[in-house]
Amino acid sequence: MTEQPLSILIAGASGFIGTPLVRALRDAGHHVSTLVRREPHTPTEFRWAPGSRPLDPAVLDGADVVVNLAGANIGKLPWTDGYRQEIRRSRIDATDTLVEAMRHASTPPRLFLSGSASGVYGDRPSDVLEDDAAPGTGFLAEVCTAWEAAANRAPDGVRVVTLRTGIVVGKGGGALAPLVPLTKAGLGGRLGTGGQFWPWIALEDEVGAIVHLATADGAAAVSGPVNLAGPEPAVAERITRRVAEDLHRPYLFRIPAFALKALLRDAADEMLLSSQQMVPTKLLESGYAFRATRAEAAVDAAF
Repeated sequence: MTEQPLSILIAGASGFIGTPLVRALRDAGHHVSTLVRREPHTPTEFRWAPGSRPLDPAVLDGADVVVNLAGANIGKLPWTDGYRQEIRRSRIDATDTLVEAMRHASTPPRLFLSGSASGVYGDRPSDVLEDDAAPGTGFLAEVCTAWEAAANRAPDGVRVVTLRTGIVVGKGGGALAPLVPLTKAGLGGRLGTGGQFWPWIALEDEVGAIVHLATADGAAAVSGPVNLAGPEPAVAERITRRVAEDLHRPYLFRIPAFALKALLRDAADEMLLSSQQMVPTKLLESGYAFRATRAEAAVDAAF
């Protein structure tokens, strides 16, 4: 790991992952600037409007690392036709804007960490998915494939890492946001069969892994797709049952797949019923040590 403080520019800094990431990087002594869509309030904030106007390339001058977490929330339901377009457009526009600024910067960053997601793999119940596994099919797979392709158009000399983030488990949002109120109401239970693999990762490890990838050098530095998922695969029922146990609520129901599909349409297949047994091979080989090694520990830490 590099011992010198880095200059890091983050897009999507105010979100569920971005907020603790900024805090962790600053606590580690790095110089963090953020891109915002409102009027800047501090000298470390820079206004941007991806899809509407170019980003001033001077904003990137001196940045060692750019981290791109920008994109519309896929957990906002239902996915209308218009919102599906926003999910895709928000990710591609943000990435294109950053890459274009890199092309015109006098000193482009040496590293670009750009978002992607487990949805790139589609529904793969019989496959063990290492970092370089091929994309699958479906709406999120198409979005993630285009998102990664946009990042990989970064100029020569910029090392690109695409963060294939799994289901982030943490306090105040992420995967637990829709589960907690249902469970508190006594409606906790299996979703579909409950046997589908959910590629969980604790919020602490999501942040820790990004910090690790941003600061790794030498043999620990990686490029290309990196799976951000916990080291032990877990089926959905383990996670939903643990939520009920931690909230001291009953776990009595099974919500069948057809009911989920009737309520959420294709979002049910893409987000709740798909199976992705992701393994974080590159992350482990680069020396990252997980804090939460089991899904139950990740859920416990969220309460």
